Amino acid sequence: MRRAAAPTLSLSVQYASGRPAPARNRIRRWVHATLRAIDVPSARLTVRFVDEDEGRALNRRFRGTDHATNVLTFAYPAAPEAADADIVICLPVVEAEAAAQRKTVDVHGAHLLVHGTLHACGHDHENERDADAMEAIERSVLAGFGIVDPYRIDDDAPRPTE
Repeated sequence: MRRAAAPTLSLSVQYASGRPAPARNRIRRWVHATLRAIDVPSARLTVRFVDEDEGRALNRRFRGTDHATNVLTFAYPAAPEAADADIVICLPVVEAEAAAQRKTVDVHGAHLLVHGTLHACGHDHENERDADAMEAIERSVLAGFGIVDPYRIDDDAPRPTE
């Protein structure tokens, strides 16, 4: 069986926060694996790591919610076989969630990048069927990096608050 060609990826990474964030090469590997898993041959993505003020302002402006959230994806119209989007990761929220879930920031960041990339490619979780499908892809992609199921609940870990 012939292996599919690696997706063509134009990736811009912006570090707009002074906090530690994943390196470009790791981001590229996570995004490539996601694109391969859903058979998207090309993508143009910008990943921007921000602090709480910018994350809150974007969430308020575009979603009408006055708090910072972990990941926002802004997808733009593209050809059916391509993805074009901006993915914004709010590092203070990611750090707090990772601590609450007893994960490293890198592991939680990988999950959010996979999640945001899926949104960039048209996936959503507005209903249970779509959420189940999206979560299955996330689990599969992350397992390829040795990352355990991000939706597994550890009974001893404190529950994240929303």
